[in-house]
Amino acid sequence: MAVIGSMKGVVLAACLVAGPLQAQDLTVLEASRIHTMDPSRPLAKAMAFDAQGRIVALGSVNDLHARYPGAKRLDAGDSIVVPGLIDAHGHIGNLGLSLMRARLDGTRSRAEIVERLRQHAAVLSDGDWLLGRGWDQNDWPDQAFPTVADLDEAFPDRPVWLTRVDGHAGWANSAALRQVERDLAGAWQPDGGRIERDAGGVPSGVFIDSAMDLVEAAIPPMDGDTAERALALGMRSAVEHGLTGVHDAGVSMAQIGAYQRLADRGELPLRIYALADGDQEAFAWLCREGLYSHPAGRLQMRAMKLYVDGALGSRGAALHADYHDDPGNRGLLLIQPDALEGVLKRARDCDVQVATHAIGDRGNRLVLDAYAGTWGDSSGHGHRWRIEHAQVVSPEDLPRFARQHVIASMQPTHATSDMPWAEARLGPERIVGSYAWRTLRDHGARLALGSDFPVESVDPRLGLFAAATRTDAGGQPLGGWRPHEKLTAFEALRGFTLDAAYAGFAETETGSLEAGKRADFVLLAEDPMAIAPEGLRSLTVQATYVEGRPVYERPRD
Repeated sequence: MAVIGSMKGVVLAACLVAGPLQAQDLTVLEASRIHTMDPSRPLAKAMAFDAQGRIVALGSVNDLHARYPGAKRLDAGDSIVVPGLIDAHGHIGNLGLSLMRARLDGTRSRAEIVERLRQHAAVLSDGDWLLGRGWDQNDWPDQAFPTVADLDEAFPDRPVWLTRVDGHAGWANSAALRQVERDLAGAWQPDGGRIERDAGGVPSGVFIDSAMDLVEAAIPPMDGDTAERALALGMRSAVEHGLTGVHDAGVSMAQIGAYQRLADRGELPLRIYALADGDQEAFAWLCREGLYSHPAGRLQMRAMKLYVDGALGSRGAALHADYHDDPGNRGLLLIQPDALEGVLKRARDCDVQVATHAIGDRGNRLVLDAYAGTWGDSSGHGHRWRIEHAQVVSPEDLPRFARQHVIASMQPTHATSDMPWAEARLGPERIVGSYAWRTLRDHGARLALGSDFPVESVDPRLGLFAAATRTDAGGQPLGGWRPHEKLTAFEALRGFTLDAAYAGFAETETGSLEAGKRADFVLLAEDPMAIAPEGLRSLTVQATYVEGRPVYERPRD
């Protein structure tokens, strides 16, 4: 990827003083402060790394220049250096596609959505599907699910399919439903999904979880060039926001092929830890061929992503009791316990890490029970199995994460996005065990933090801010929502660095700045450890480096 612009205040110059090492062999980075995340040396002023992007030493400026007099000099001036940020749960391809399709995030009404769709449709060819993502009925005045009628007047003939912000529901118009092969009439429901219907049994336009497959099967498949373009766009956005690594949660065999082609051409600007998309072809490939690592070192696949339930916003998260605002509904199980146990045992036998999406309290307990049943007395084996999201957990289950050595892979901005309506879904009792970062950490669980982009923004600064404040951008509610679950800025940064690296078996390579590790780092204008937590969302990313080379530099003002 081409470097964007030139970072203000950073000068790269060769030092001509002769020394035991050639000038091209080492670079010494100087900065106002380097936060290493290494407890044995938490702070430094300078860092030396070699031409292969390996860190050689950290220390004072004078010390490193005395030790390596022939080194190149990278003077970052007043910048603050932190380890490269790692998003432990994102979706690179979906992020890229969201930039290529109609963007509906932030819309506040059906009418606003239709207007955005009209603008996007103007650039499409006749017959093309109109695809978009980001709607959230919780942000609309009536908070009710939309219908086909909301789209049909504007788009009577062009098929429209709009994915909800959480990716767990879709909204179709009548033209799209006419493309579905199966007869949708009646009262039947697919396993692990729900078709919203009117009083006469006619689909109203919204399809939840596995029901989405009925419509998506009718959409023309994406070609390889489009898949590569989506990944490239997603990765470019990631590095622009300070990310040097992403755990891509749910990668198909076709996507891993696209990643491989990009890696072969040297076009991966950051590290991708790919998780196979469930019990499908990519998982079978891992079991057959063994854990995968691209020779260039920036692409790995040694894990799989499963879904046990849906999302809270679309009332698909599996709960022990009824939804507080929807009596009779306890959500959806996307896989039954016996089937889950079978997949887990195969993953264990193939040495494949498992990361299971679980949002509701029933879903989380089911996964904890299944993990315990799979590993038995060897739960401390070092398997590093994960629960993705872990949003609503019964208080008695919170200590089990640490006891069973299960990583809590959580997304701080989910809490601040969901807080206006989460208690309405759950009621005052179940909210107690929800978005419980502090409680989980205090019990000894490891928190790997991410964003779940494009459900939330790819920007990790928003995650740092949400973790430390538990407020929205306007500072509301005062003091934070359920403030006893806040993290410190250091804990939040660790969740996006060393603990995220650990969750991807990479803590010996990345996550902190130490001799022998990769020189993946971010230059910031402000110190995240010294400013008020409210300032974390507006940190200035000056540059992003992977293996000692800039993959993003902030354009000059």
